[in-house]
Amino acid sequence: MSPEDAIRRALAAAATVGPADVPIGAVVFAPDGSELAAAANAREELGDPTAHAEILALRRAATVLGDGWRLAGTTLAVTVEPCTMCAGALVMARVELLVFGAWEPKTGAVGSLWDVVRDRRLTHRPQVRGGVLADECALLLEDFFARQR
Repeated sequence: MSPEDAIRRALAAAATVGPADVPIGAVVFAPDGSELAAAANAREELGDPTAHAEILALRRAATVLGDGWRLAGTTLAVTVEPCTMCAGALVMARVELLVFGAWEPKTGAVGSLWDVVRDRRLTHRPQVRGGVLADECALLLEDFFARQR
């Protein structure tokens, strides 16, 4: 699966978000490219500060893959650069490749504000491909926040 196809699938997941949540979608793919889990941001819907799309997708993928918490060999595609919580979670889950769309200069932890995933002190560092379909992913956020004003 190409990075663009992975982000298109994450965009489809973002389209399922509830009306109060920021439209962010994430999908975890198995080493063979099959989809393990998809999720949309659900912090407001669930009243859970950890219910980011990435966290929900990682939890579901770990259950489906059946190797406990280890997601070795997987790819995580997300529409927006992960925050520190999500970046830490994907490192701890041993995700092999992170593909993301829009950069997030205010909270991004994959190069924008911090670079959690490339910290040499960590025992696992995923490969990263950022900025994939960035304009399309950013437009989702821009439209959402324009409606909030």
